[in-house]
Amino acid sequence: MFFEEDIYRGFVNDFNTQLYNLHPEIPFSDYIFLCIGSDKIIGDAYGPLVGEKLQEYFKETYHNIKIIGTLEDPVPASTLSTKVKNIYKSYLNPCIIAIDSALAKKEELGKIYVSNKKMQCGKGINKNILSVGDISIKGVVAIDFKTPKYNFSSLQNTSLRNVLKLANITSNGIYQSIKYR
Repeated sequence: MFFEEDIYRGFVNDFNTQLYNLHPEIPFSDYIFLCIGSDKIIGDAYGPLVGEKLQEYFKETYHNIKIIGTLEDPVPASTLSTKVKNIYKSYLNPCIIAIDSALAKKEELGKIYVSNKKMQCGKGINKNILSVGDISIKGVVAIDFKTPKYNFSSLQNTSLRNVLKLANITSNGIYQSIKYR
């Protein structure tokens, strides 16, 4: 893993760049942080852990920021399409920021990737469920073995400590970026 400070600075810079480069024709009504994953698999808990921390940071202070997906109310793959449909029914013009764990090469462990492309959820375990997000944030929590069976095992047996570190870096970086907007 890289030094946490380097990961943090890189993430904040990338997130701010993507956030400020969004130029919708109609201004966004709300910013929805869709934190995807389950607390039943260590590596998959990255999204709900980020959601949990964001919920603490944004307690009642930002009316147009919504957090969907926490440890108490996670958004696993099985409910993702329903949650996305509900978002579009409930909000006029939402900006969805999708957050999920990712698998990659060993040298990419601990990195956080930010993109203005839709995230393809479930790709690592051969369940290409849905593409979602105006911005996507992927925290690399485990090694991609290119085989669903081994990838599932990789997610189950990854380090909780490293997943927590990535979730803390991500949630703190998001908060620092948004609190001055």
